[in-house]
Amino acid sequence: MEDHSKREKLLNQLENKFGAIGQDLDTHLEGLLYSEPMTYWDYVQTDALLNLQTQRTTLPDEMVFIMYHQVNELLFKMILWEIQQVAHHKNLTANFFSSRLMRVSRYFDMLTSSFAIMQEGMDVEQYLKFRNTLTPASGFQSAQYRKIEFASTDLINLIDARFRETIDRNTPYEHALDHLYWQAAGKDFKTGEKSYLLEAFEAKYKNEFIAFTQEYNTINLYAKFKELPKEVQEDPVLIKAMRHYDYTVNITWVMAHYKAANHYLSEGKGGEEIEATGGSDWKKYMHPKYQRRIFFPELWSEQELKNWGVNV
Repeated sequence: MEDHSKREKLLNQLENKFGAIGQDLDTHLEGLLYSEPMTYWDYVQTDALLNLQTQRTTLPDEMVFIMYHQVNELLFKMILWEIQQVAHHKNLTANFFSSRLMRVSRYFDMLTSSFAIMQEGMDVEQYLKFRNTLTPASGFQSAQYRKIEFASTDLINLIDARFRETIDRNTPYEHALDHLYWQAAGKDFKTGEKSYLLEAFEAKYKNEFIAFTQEYNTINLYAKFKELPKEVQEDPVLIKAMRHYDYTVNITWVMAHYKAANHYLSEGKGGEEIEATGGSDWKKYMHPKYQRRIFFPELWSEQELKNWGVNV
C-alpha cells in the first residue's frame, strides 16, 4: 500500500511537471519503454573525451602536455560554473557566497598542485623539442581563464598597472580591453604593435570578451560583495573565503605556473633565457609583483597591498 501511494504521488508530480509545459505524461511514460538504461560511459561521454587528444609530434611526453591542459580547461569550466551561481543569485547570503568561493579555491588548489605533473612529469629535452611545434600557440590564449578574471573583479583591477589612472567606468570596453595586464604578453606599448599571438586571440574572442565584461560589470564577485549589507560584508567566514580565493588565484597558482615555466624555459637550458611560445616576456608578464593582480583590494591592508607578490 505504501509503495502504491508513493507511485501515485510521483505520477501526480510528473503530470504537473509535464502539464506545466503543455506535454502529455502518457507520451513520455511510453517513451521510457524504449529508452536504453544509462551507463557510465554514455553519461560521461568517455569515448568522445578520450578521442580529443591529437599529437602534433612523435614525442610521447607531448601527450602529457595536451591532456594536462585539457584537464585545466575542464577545471576552468567548473570554476566559471560556480562563479555564475554567485553572480546571478538574487538573494545572496554570506554562507552561499563563502561555500561557492571555497569550492572555486579548491579547484585552484588542484590546479596549483598539478604543476608537479608539468615540472616533474615531462622530460625537459622532449618539451624543448615539441614546444617548437606549438609555436605560436600559448596557454596565454585560454579564453576561459580570462573569463574567470572578468567574472571575479571590476575591470579596473585587471588593467595594466601603468594605465589604471587613465581608465574609469566611463571608458569604452574596447579601450579598456586594449589595456588589460595580459596585453603586455603580446604588445609593444611603445609602438602599439601586437604580436600574432595577441592578434589571433583577439580575432577569435574579443567580441565575446566585450559582451562578457558587459554582463559581469555589475555582477562580478567583487561587485556582488560590495552590494551586500554591511553586516554580511563583515562576516569573518566570507572575508576569509574571499582573501583565500584572491591569494590562491593571483599568487599561489600564478607562482606555481611561473616556477614550472622557469624549470623549462630557464633551468632547462642551463640558465639560458628562452622565450615563451607566444614570444612574451613571460617573467614580467606572469610574476604578480609586476602586474599586481588583486581581485578584492579593499580586503587587504595597505602593507599587504604594497608587498603583493614580493616575498614569494
